[in-house]
Amino acid sequence: MENQEEVIMTEKEKALQVEKEEVSLEEGAEWARDRRIFIPRADIYENDDNIVVAVDLPGAAENQIDVTLEKDLLTIKTLVDMKDADGYALSLAEYEVGDYQRSFKLNGEINRDKIEASYRDGVLRLVLPKAEEMKAKKIAIKKG
Repeated sequence: MENQEEVIMTEKEKALQVEKEEVSLEEGAEWARDRRIFIPRADIYENDDNIVVAVDLPGAAENQIDVTLEKDLLTIKTLVDMKDADGYALSLAEYEVGDYQRSFKLNGEINRDKIEASYRDGVLRLVLPKAEEMKAKKIAIKKG
């Protein structure tokens, strides 16, 4: 019985652990802040017209999110400043606060001039429209 409780506790502890993936900066690059940089999780969806990337950025303020496209590299960076609630002091922290950075390499399928970004409830949503020449087309079959 004791071993089962230990196994259950271990599983619960695993569920509470924060994945601490850090970004390795390019040689010579530096951040002006002395804190961790996390790789945010992302979901990627696709249909005939668009590729949609949903990126988790908990704690980020919309005006602190920087999305850039340089050549074929789409980069998301954000600084996160977590503050204690007024009149309260932090008693327990189950996750670490840090900044976020993640890059995606784009191919020629994306219309770079029409990329859209929106942010709501801690999720950055990027809509990457496919270039017209890359969209699926219906080919008619002729008789005969």
